[in-house]
Amino acid sequence: MKDLVESAIQAREHAYAPYSQFRVGAALRAASGRVYVGVNVENAAYPAGICAERTALVSAVAAGERQFEAIAIVTDTPEPSSPCGVCRQMLAEFGVGLKVTLATVHGAAIETTLDALLPRAFGPESLARR
Repeated sequence: MKDLVESAIQAREHAYAPYSQFRVGAALRAASGRVYVGVNVENAAYPAGICAERTALVSAVAAGERQFEAIAIVTDTPEPSSPCGVCRQMLAEFGVGLKVTLATVHGAAIETTLDALLPRAFGPESLARR
């Protein structure tokens, strides 16, 4: 996971956060082994922004990936920050077994899973036809 954290730290440098100054980097490893990075991109029309986790996920899906192993999310806060609910839901679409590393640029890190962050997730199986 150290390689994912390093990739997320590097990506974070490109975040566009002129309003909150809260820059986030994410690195998502697909089952293929490829790593997709993402950053948060804010907008003056606040709801139009997007989180780093979703940026990485959308890039991976656009490249044809559908299975993922792990994601690292990096901030510069004193303690690691957890992904927002929308990001958790988007990631859950592709499997709640995803390994998640929440880290800071200062070296603090927490290892967890998406399932632990989003118990009883609503997913494709929730839409099963009768």
